[in-house]
Amino acid sequence: MVLRGDGRAADMSAVDVSLKAVEHDFRKMDSYVKSEMEALSKAKALSELTIQQTRKIQAIVDHFPSTLSAAAPSDALKNRLFPVPEKAAAHTSNILPVQTQNPKVEKEKKGKGLPPRKYVSDEEFASLSSYMRGRITLDKVNSAIDEMAGFAENNLRLIQAPRKKLGDDILEKVLELRDIAGAETIKGKHFFLESDMRGPLLKMDTTGKAILTIIRHLGRVLEARIGKQRVFALLS
Repeated sequence: MVLRGDGRAADMSAVDVSLKAVEHDFRKMDSYVKSEMEALSKAKALSELTIQQTRKIQAIVDHFPSTLSAAAPSDALKNRLFPVPEKAAAHTSNILPVQTQNPKVEKEKKGKGLPPRKYVSDEEFASLSSYMRGRITLDKVNSAIDEMAGFAENNLRLIQAPRKKLGDDILEKVLELRDIAGAETIKGKHFFLESDMRGPLLKMDTTGKAILTIIRHLGRVLEARIGKQRVFALLS
């Protein structure tokens, strides 16, 4: 009765309204804090996954041979990275290939591709004895495989060069290369001679011979003696 009589009831109503407004704001803040806590836990989990992925990528980069950057992926690798759906594969298998070349021309062009570059993997290199590896690294071995392919490619150019474009100073070597290319053990393969080994890594010194021994041991080349020449055929 006293409160009603002196006009304080209006003040109490105003306080009640203010308290309800404050309670509403606190509920909103509580909901916001909970949502932020949930987002923070998700962000921490994502951060841990990102760190793990970064470590994996860094490990791949550290063990990735520099020579592989210029190599084209194999068909098997393409199939693993970009698999063709079964329905699409079944559909494309029914499509007949378009013959754009005369079979005779195709036969003539066969065997004129680039020399194979079958690089050595980490597992293969690790399987070698420490005595055979010595101070030779995997990157040096794969760089030497690039050099071998370069030697073989130069020989292929000489073999395919027209007779009129060959000088007298190189004609004898080209005729010898053509004879070697027709030998039974080398026929159809890219090859290079021991005398071609004049690269930065693959040369007839102690390191070059050790690298060549590793490459031959891992089945990347086939060695043959043809006439007076020591010949190495690249295996794919």
